[in-house]
Amino acid sequence: MNDWDDLLLTGGFAPREVILAGLTLNQVGARPDGVPHSIYQELWHAAMVLKISLDEGRSALERWPYAQHFPESAAPADQQDWDDLVSMFLTYSRQAVTRAKDERWLSSPEPGYPHSTWRDGLEFLAVHTAYHLGKVVCLRQIMKNWPQ
Repeated sequence: MNDWDDLLLTGGFAPREVILAGLTLNQVGARPDGVPHSIYQELWHAAMVLKISLDEGRSALERWPYAQHFPESAAPADQQDWDDLVSMFLTYSRQAVTRAKDERWLSSPEPGYPHSTWRDGLEFLAVHTAYHLGKVVCLRQIMKNWPQ
């Protein structure tokens, strides 16, 4: 394991697969009182930020209208929609870890940020992802479906 794997995929607070395992459609679509987003919406946002950033660089996020940062629906359309989202999130997380093994890539300029490298971009993605996955864990705890 390397530091990027620890930050983006397997470590920090819990492996990402563990955080997302064992959830029902009702659980991922629930929004407890006073909570602005469901587990589905939090993961969708985190996955889209990973995808957009890795595909185009973080500067593409500046063109993404804020009103589109979370899906309107609190719940996925069906089980396949949820499974596809989890798969996409984990795929892009693994892609980030794989890219980070290339020191030349890490030190190369990130598109749209001439004074920033991909290392800077991955640091942002690690923090951003941890923030939203922390919210997923908190939602699971509130709903009493987080393993003790």
